Amino acid sequence: MAEFDTDLFVIGGGSGGVRAARIAATHGARVMIAEEYRMGGTCVIRGCVPKKLMVYASHFHQEFEDAAGFGWTVPEPTFDWSTLIANKDREIARLEAAYTTNVEKSGAKVVKARAVLEDAHTIRLSTGEKIRANYVLIATGGAPNHGTAIPGIEHVISSNEVFHLPSLPRRILIQGGGYIALEFACIFAGLGSDVTVVYRGENILRGFDEDVRAHVRSEMEKEGITILTGCTVTKVDKHAHDFTSHLSSGSSIASDKVMFAIGRHPNVAGLGLDKAGVAINEKNGGIAVDPFSKTSAPNIYAIGDVTHRINLTPVAIREGHAFADTVFGNREVRVDHADIPTAVFCQPEVGTVGLTENQAREKFTHVDIYKATFRPMKATLSGRDTRMLMKLVVDGATDRVVGCHIVGDGAAEMVQVLGIAVKMKATKADFDATMALHPTAAEELVTMRTPSARHVRAAAE
Repeated sequence: MAEFDTDLFVIGGGSGGVRAARIAATHGARVMIAEEYRMGGTCVIRGCVPKKLMVYASHFHQEFEDAAGFGWTVPEPTFDWSTLIANKDREIARLEAAYTTNVEKSGAKVVKARAVLEDAHTIRLSTGEKIRANYVLIATGGAPNHGTAIPGIEHVISSNEVFHLPSLPRRILIQGGGYIALEFACIFAGLGSDVTVVYRGENILRGFDEDVRAHVRSEMEKEGITILTGCTVTKVDKHAHDFTSHLSSGSSIASDKVMFAIGRHPNVAGLGLDKAGVAINEKNGGIAVDPFSKTSAPNIYAIGDVTHRINLTPVAIREGHAFADTVFGNREVRVDHADIPTAVFCQPEVGTVGLTENQAREKFTHVDIYKATFRPMKATLSGRDTRMLMKLVVDGATDRVVGCHIVGDGAAEMVQVLGIAVKMKATKADFDATMALHPTAAEELVTMRTPSARHVRAAAE
């Protein structure tokens, strides 16, 4: 065997790559990890973390309004965008430093450079140095995708640039109907912007439960967000200080900023994958991997969004940990990608785990639906026109709860815990046997006794 400079070389310093590097190092491997931008990757630097901080900021608008119903007199509040951005940047810098420190404490070496494969074992750094590695892990994540080029696409910002705007836009048009588009629509609306969402499909949140999709749209529109579906932006004109977005419907919308959040693609360009014998999955454009994250090159693995399996930070972390245990810990670990809880931090918040109603009806012959919509207690005094949604999807043959869907305050926190029950294959009888905690919104999950709908598929003749 040829002499190697390191046992493992990780390309990408995001959450998944960092976890893999740290665990491999604790198993005794010599590890190097390269990051060309900032340690922490998309989630920490320009994704989940800064976004959630901005979500918190946007909530205060409603809190100030709701306070009056509880007897508080609040002076007219003012918001300063520059203060929010500066404080957000300070926290991100702290986290970036922590990521670097934790990797180095594990014994791995951090390299601040771009890394490209020259063959299956040779990595060329942008510094000119070449490294020979026994194993290589690709964890380069994803990047915003603007889709088909349109006239004026150069005027459009993505979820990368949105965190660094010099000022709060008075009006913003956001194209997209998924996580990122809706979260930023609600962030900007909460901070005082006039927001228009444009989406090509028939309704927002494609892939989510139909009741969730309808409920979220209704609640967002109540808060003054304009949602236009069944159309796309076909052209963007720039004027002195604003933009005009032309839509496929024939109408046009003026705004101070135009943002596209129509999806992300795997960050595979220019990595030298062909030279290393690493194949691309033709179905999704990500790196093709087996259940243990191994690529077509036997010594090269890939995890996280670059594989385009399930693009969530905790999934990348779990895949990175499993890789390190499998390759360096003498313990085969296979990641289970079923029943992964997820949240959309729009307003109201969405939390979901397991199957949608439609997915369950396709899979099972008998499906029971338990659904409740109600005005949360806080709204009774605040006067806010809002309702929560809670929905359980049950396999009628086994009584197993196969899906949980919540829209409303605290949805994400509730669904994280519900994810345990779903993963453990809890039944509706288990939910019913659990004592309610009163007064909470979550008690609805264990007090729904009568199905709101029953679906029984006729046996094939």
